[in-house]
Amino acid sequence: MFTRRHILIGAAALSASLFASAAQADQLADIKKKGEIVFGVLGTDEPNSFIDPRTRQLVGYEIDIATAVAKKIGVTPRFKQMSVSSRIPELQQGHVDVLAATLTHNKERESQVDFALTHFVTGSKVMVRANSGISALPQLAGKKVVTVRGGTQETNIRKAVPSVEVVTFENTQQAFQALRQGKGVAYVNDESSLLADYGKLGPAAKGFTILPTSIGVESIALGLRKGEKNLKAVVDETLRGLEASGEAEKLFNKWYGPGTRANIAKRNFKISTDKI
Repeated sequence: MFTRRHILIGAAALSASLFASAAQADQLADIKKKGEIVFGVLGTDEPNSFIDPRTRQLVGYEIDIATAVAKKIGVTPRFKQMSVSSRIPELQQGHVDVLAATLTHNKERESQVDFALTHFVTGSKVMVRANSGISALPQLAGKKVVTVRGGTQETNIRKAVPSVEVVTFENTQQAFQALRQGKGVAYVNDESSLLADYGKLGPAAKGFTILPTSIGVESIALGLRKGEKNLKAVVDETLRGLEASGEAEKLFNKWYGPGTRANIAKRNFKISTDKI
């Protein structure tokens, strides 16, 4: 005969079983079932992900990589724009499946998300107004510097120049505009993005200079929710395939290489590791 105690024990066991099943749910299987994979992107960070002014569509280096991942899985890619500071919370809360949002892989973030193979390596640098008289990092002491909120650049510049005054903005476009409007003497960003921004200036470029000293190496990778080994495996397999086929080199040259706004002469990395 079942007593109330037996019923409660049974209910608790069922609840634990359901919780265990949910915990073991496979995200890759869910993505295949729904037929689409949702990528969190910035959409404001040329050339990684930005709105093409002619087509009004999202394009860029990370958009192409994300599209390759979706093709490998056999589903439709969908892109959701977000801010730098909201990237990891959006992923953790399940609002997106994967981050393709210029996400720097560092030790601090490894406790929050898993990282795919590094697909880009760059360094943080500083752009200054030419009339500022600043030619070296120590001269930024006590000066106002602008950058994006929630990125690694603020940490990097504070380490390099502890007394710097940092003003953050929601995205790189706003931060770059703030520099142009004289709201700061310097702007900190990934070197590749800085070069792309510099390329947009045209004749006005003579009014700005990128300081030669790097203030940190940035390994950029796709971000995934913790513990999703099957999804990470297919993402990494896609990236290895792009490298082996030569497509990774083509994508680099398309978005970063000679003749682009970034105008980087040569790719100095290979897609090969998720270690930093």
